[in-house]
Amino acid sequence: MRSSLFLLLSGLLLCSCSTGEKESLVYDLVVYGSTPAGISAAIQAKRMEKSVVLISPNEHLGGATTGGLTWTDYGREETIGGLADEFYTRIKAHYDDPGSWKYEDRDQSPVYDPEARYIRSFEPHVAMHFFQEMLEEVGVEVIFNEPLRRVEKEGAKISSIATSSGKIFSGRMFTDATYEGDLMTMAGVSYHVGRESEAQYGEDLAGVLGEKENYRQPKKYFGKEVDPYDDEGNLLPGIQDVEMGEPGEGDDKIQAYNFRMCLSRHPDNRIPITEPEGYDPWTYELLARYIAVNPPATLSDLIKVSPAPNLKTDINDGCPFSTDYIGANWDYPEGDSATRAAITKDHIRFTKGLIYFIGHDDRVPEEVRKEMLEYGYPKDEYVDNGHWTPQLYIREARRMIGEYVMTQQDCQQDTLKETSAGIGSFGVDSHHLQRLVVNGEVMNEGNFLAEHHPYEIPYESLLPKREDCSNLLVPVCLSASHIAFGSIRMEPVYMILGQSAATAAMLALEEGTTLHELSYDKLKTELLNNGQKLKLENE
Repeated sequence: MRSSLFLLLSGLLLCSCSTGEKESLVYDLVVYGSTPAGISAAIQAKRMEKSVVLISPNEHLGGATTGGLTWTDYGREETIGGLADEFYTRIKAHYDDPGSWKYEDRDQSPVYDPEARYIRSFEPHVAMHFFQEMLEEVGVEVIFNEPLRRVEKEGAKISSIATSSGKIFSGRMFTDATYEGDLMTMAGVSYHVGRESEAQYGEDLAGVLGEKENYRQPKKYFGKEVDPYDDEGNLLPGIQDVEMGEPGEGDDKIQAYNFRMCLSRHPDNRIPITEPEGYDPWTYELLARYIAVNPPATLSDLIKVSPAPNLKTDINDGCPFSTDYIGANWDYPEGDSATRAAITKDHIRFTKGLIYFIGHDDRVPEEVRKEMLEYGYPKDEYVDNGHWTPQLYIREARRMIGEYVMTQQDCQQDTLKETSAGIGSFGVDSHHLQRLVVNGEVMNEGNFLAEHHPYEIPYESLLPKREDCSNLLVPVCLSASHIAFGSIRMEPVYMILGQSAATAAMLALEEGTTLHELSYDKLKTELLNNGQKLKLENE
């Protein structure tokens, strides 16, 4: 089916080497990662009439945007330009058509506003359609199921990458558009995993937050009435037996992952939530004890149900025990393929079991159980994956240490940049990183959400240190602290930075210069010509 959607230039794969690997012609741009940033980069390079290949390590196109994260955190809509604006505008036009509303009255939907620039939420398959459409329009070559195996360099330049099937992709420029930062890592680029200390960059939100009360930390405490131990004195599932760390101290923990669930509550478009394989109600004993002390009145007291068109949802975290699988992802960023697959499978088991528990366990109030059972897996989404999203929501993994490291101050005070490559505007934000017992009480630690401040993102934050790599741009795992990344990590921003990265790479080729020496004035002119928003209105 994909062959009818994409221009697959298999003729580029020409000769076999003695190792059994297949060499390719040299592309102007090799994009690794089919996230929104990777899609945006590939389209931009093609529009600049350059040769490009988009390589996906798996079967899934569109990352979290097509993987259930449809309640889009823009921050401020006016900061979105270029291909990102084009993508969201196409989606809005789709839903302006009453014929697109098969299971719901358009004008009664809580997510539709005819006067709005964008629609607040959308269906995953609609996002997939427009990504495919935009790629097909310019003839981007997309190759699926090619996880990275090796990176070859000549000095500071990447010459080629090899994938697990034996294919070799040579390029003049490269973009790492993965959520994990695998290409930059194999290329020897400096990076960090976890939280920096408060002292490292002078960020008052950095490091372990602990029991600080002067920051917004919702969903933090379970209450002293909730017993964290079983009858034998063992911690309940989901509680980590670790030291919290001292406030302001750095660690290697990362914010929780989850699955952004698309469910349907239309009777003709839902598949019942049945007991999943490996279900164990003991997994949710902590939730049961929390419910006993804090009886929920509605489903939204347990999980966050955001509406999407046609009576669908984007389900995110909720109460202190939520869809966020806190602490279960610590080994993911540096894990090999088997480790990551096991973590992903465990998250599926946990999440499917959670919604089954809410719908069927008699410790959950009957009215809440009934409300949960109004939802089911959508018949018209993820039909090739058991109606379940294939994309784990990887909120944070590796982060590059590049030419310029974005910090909390860049998102809140020092918001103007001479070399802006795009604008972010969501508040600095982190989900919890660990769940442990403090003074006899179960406590989640690490969550914060500060005020929204539009800010400019410098081009240098997409660049590795020049001694690390001279022909690579990183628009997702870009150079930022844990605090700054908590704001930058929004899907529209990834699209913006992917387009800017590709623009810089193709201009550098045209100018016969390096990424690090590229004239920003020329880059700025090209970005503005392509509709990017670069400067804040109050400058």
